[in-house]
Amino acid sequence: MILRWISALVRRRAARLTAVTAGVVTAVALLAGIGAFLSASQATMTERAVTRVAVDWQAQVAAGADPARVADTLAAQPGTRSTDIVGFASVPGLAATTAAADGGTTVQTTGAAEVLGLPPTYRADFPGQLRTLAGSDTGVLLAQQTAANLHVGLGDVVAVARPGLPDATVTVQGVVDLPQADALFQVVGAPPSAQAAAPPDNVVLLPDAVWRQTFDPLAAGRPDLLSSQVHAARDITLPPDPAAAFVAEGGAARHAELALAGTGRVGDNLAATLDAAREDALYAQVLFLFLGLPGAVLAGLLTAAVAGVGRQRRQREQALLRTWGATHRQVLVLALGEAALVGVTGAAAGLGLAALLGRVAFGPAALGARSGTALGWAGLAAAAGLVVAAVTVLLPAERDWRSTRVTAAVALPRPGRPRWTRLGLDLLALAVAVLVIRATSRVGYALVLAPEGVAAISVDYWAFLGPALLWIGGGLLCWRLGDLLLRRGRGPLAAVVRPMAGPLAGVVAAGLSRSRALVTRAAVVLALAIAFAVSTAVFNATYQQQALVDARLTNGADVTVTESPGARVPPAAGGALAAVPGVRSAEPLQHRYAYVGSDLQDLYGVRPATVAAATSLQDSWFTGGTAAQLMARLAATPDGVLVSAETVTDYQLHPGDTLQLRVQSTAGGGPVTATFHYVGVVNEFPTAPRDSFLVANADHLAGVTGDDTVGSFLLDTGGREDRALTAAVAAAAGPGATVHPLSATVATIGSSLTSVDLHGLTRLELGFAIAFGVAAGGLVLALGLTERRRTFAVLRALGADGRQAAVFVVAEAAVVLVLGLVLGSTLGATVARVLVTVLSGVFDPPPSSPAVPWGYLGLLSAAVVGGIVVACAAVLMSVRRIGVAAMRDS
Repeated sequence: MILRWISALVRRRAARLTAVTAGVVTAVALLAGIGAFLSASQATMTERAVTRVAVDWQAQVAAGADPARVADTLAAQPGTRSTDIVGFASVPGLAATTAAADGGTTVQTTGAAEVLGLPPTYRADFPGQLRTLAGSDTGVLLAQQTAANLHVGLGDVVAVARPGLPDATVTVQGVVDLPQADALFQVVGAPPSAQAAAPPDNVVLLPDAVWRQTFDPLAAGRPDLLSSQVHAARDITLPPDPAAAFVAEGGAARHAELALAGTGRVGDNLAATLDAAREDALYAQVLFLFLGLPGAVLAGLLTAAVAGVGRQRRQREQALLRTWGATHRQVLVLALGEAALVGVTGAAAGLGLAALLGRVAFGPAALGARSGTALGWAGLAAAAGLVVAAVTVLLPAERDWRSTRVTAAVALPRPGRPRWTRLGLDLLALAVAVLVIRATSRVGYALVLAPEGVAAISVDYWAFLGPALLWIGGGLLCWRLGDLLLRRGRGPLAAVVRPMAGPLAGVVAAGLSRSRALVTRAAVVLALAIAFAVSTAVFNATYQQQALVDARLTNGADVTVTESPGARVPPAAGGALAAVPGVRSAEPLQHRYAYVGSDLQDLYGVRPATVAAATSLQDSWFTGGTAAQLMARLAATPDGVLVSAETVTDYQLHPGDTLQLRVQSTAGGGPVTATFHYVGVVNEFPTAPRDSFLVANADHLAGVTGDDTVGSFLLDTGGREDRALTAAVAAAAGPGATVHPLSATVATIGSSLTSVDLHGLTRLELGFAIAFGVAAGGLVLALGLTERRRTFAVLRALGADGRQAAVFVVAEAAVVLVLGLVLGSTLGATVARVLVTVLSGVFDPPPSSPAVPWGYLGLLSAAVVGGIVVACAAVLMSVRRIGVAAMRDS
């Protein structure tokens, strides 16, 4: 019986079955596709975390222990690729004698310094630890800031103080940058609160043999100044999930420390990086719940709407089955067979579509890095498809059985309005949503909590309640408003359709009112589809906008030219760079160091009148005013300085306070004490670190130090940065400068924002959003109008011509389109604003305002209108062929 019933459905109701199955296909494909995004993102995060770590393990050798034995113990641990012993010496200071501008000599000295001894294999074993800026890759190397403090370059001699012994002298053979200085000079085993606020200002790197020759004599008198570490490189396969990788790597490090038996403590830099990456991974899951789950629910609602279009016909079929003696159980078995056909077919097709789309959007890792992950997401998506089929086919059959009565073999629905409209559940849901959103968007709120070093991470799932209730309440409110307009607004509806309906305007308005259940359903489904598209598009556009802003902060501009250490480059040198075709301007940026009390901070000299345009300063980077206002305030105060919020808090500063800063110059001589006045707060600035720094007028900075040399030029290219332009800029900058295009920074930075790549997810979701909009606007409307063939047959029997019948179709389509666009755009904009607010932890820095992708929204509107036009044309062609026989078939 089931097979005959399904066979008859396939023959007689093929269009409706295909439409319902298509809804299941979209739900399964969207869920599986987003699962592919999660799998690919998590695997990418783990890979990025591993590649960003220069030294996986740093083992601090205990006093009196043998460094060689510690190195052998770590080398014996599973997964250890190589080990190197590094010597550390803390010395009172460094000194250098350099030529002065007047022909004489000056002596430069520094405070405390760290001198490291590196074995010959260190550079090859840990290539990310050092970056050569000038000179040789090996030999005696100085950190960039140390070279600036001593005003030395290649070939200069530096004296290293040794307490109780004569100074040792070394000749500088290279200048290097230490990208991971914080980790290199960490106190191994100490909690974050006990770590130094900043790495040492002065660092010298010596070959291991030179270090031993220099400091072995110091071991007898001052062993407290000497220590050793064993640096280990790991080569181990980690789980793709950063949280699981963090647990596995942390366990391996603890096992190694156990094997050391007190001879050393292991600093697990790899686990520390994975510790940060696991928060990003959890944010990826949060993005799935906030952005993907509404789409899957919308696919289910769209499927239910398509299935619900033929409800009256199914009720009549059930009534006929009753008259033929069918029992409740038999009817449910037939509905179960239909649901199984729709669910299994839709799930299989959806998984196939997801595999195709996932490979296009996410590459080879489309269905996860591991087969278990792929099968898990495929199973979850298929199960969701079966649930959608059961909810949209089986449950309505049960509901119709209990809510119909048989009269002349025709099923009549019981009258009555939905109870939720009388209880005001939509308004209640919106009120609770507002309260939850206000609570979860307060200052200092953290959606994802990942305590540093602790394996357990958590999400405040109460935050999901606000957007969920907003979706539910907003959808119900759209239904209420649409129903109210169609039920109480016959007069306005008649006035609106009168230009096309003429004397039939009142009849058309009355017809819309009587069909308000079907019209409202089509309008609400269209509104939800548009709301999903708008909210997703705005959030994704804001995400990508802030990713670019983050990259600009790191890089400084579209293209940044960094001069070599010690180069005497005047601001006028920017003229050659500005003359390169494609470069709009070249903004000089001075980079100095200044002591605020005992805290050494980066100090940037800028031209306030032009720096904003060249670097696209954002208002959110400043506190107490917009970017333009703070730059104008700085320009109006020649000795003004913008101070980071951390420094303002630490030193209890107030606007107008005087700051005595000891500024390091690159022109020779010791630090210069200069007076500045605090005029504002800067939270972020191009090329500046994320903690403490200062921004001052370049002219004033050059005046107090007698040095106007430029550290880098920020080039505005209008967003262009192709290879030809980069090559031309490099040729103009000269051999000593380094050119940094923005695209290279986008590819390498690893903040919480950019470590989750939304490009693939954006393409997937926005593509489905357009499909939802077209289906909701066209398919639901077309099926609804087709179900009223009996009404059109009556009109034709009463003498209505094709134009008059078309008025009813066009009027209903116009009402659905206008209601869907207006209500959907309003709801979508509201949801987008809430998502940007609640998910503020994803953005770094936070956006000044959401980004609106007008191009995509225009494409969405055109697709929806086009779908409705095609649906109207198809229905009108059908109406012209309708005869009186349709009254018997309907």
